[in-house]
Amino acid sequence: MEQRLSVITLGVVGLAASRAFYDRLGWRAANAGTDEVDSIVAYDLNGFSLALYPLDHLTQDATVPLTKGAHPSVTLAYVVSSPDQVDQMLTRAERAGGALVKPAQKVSWGGYSGYFADPDGYLWEVAHNPFATLGADGSFKW
Repeated sequence: MEQRLSVITLGVVGLAASRAFYDRLGWRAANAGTDEVDSIVAYDLNGFSLALYPLDHLTQDATVPLTKGAHPSVTLAYVVSSPDQVDQMLTRAERAGGALVKPAQKVSWGGYSGYFADPDGYLWEVAHNPFATLGADGSFKW
């Protein structure tokens, strides 16, 4: 198996509400304008995609019980190039309808980060990591 990731799929309770949240963050659906966007929303990222898919459909597809919890046991990270950008992104997420979970602060590993939750409770860390490289295309390298 190649060391890569193709798609992260988030099971969402309300597809339209979840899409509206990510659209308000400034993201644009790759499958906008297609009939498919009514059943799945896909955002092309740097080298992989993030998909929003109704939780009940994902449960049927995976054939295992999946339930919406307070916060799933996974986080997604959005790395930026400065502490000021962390603060700006957390404010933008709140204005888009996300919930601030942890205000930005200096953290034990030497960076600066905070967390917000999307409408389905998925946790996003917004972080500045002074020990890693953030490429011009948004790629992140340890």
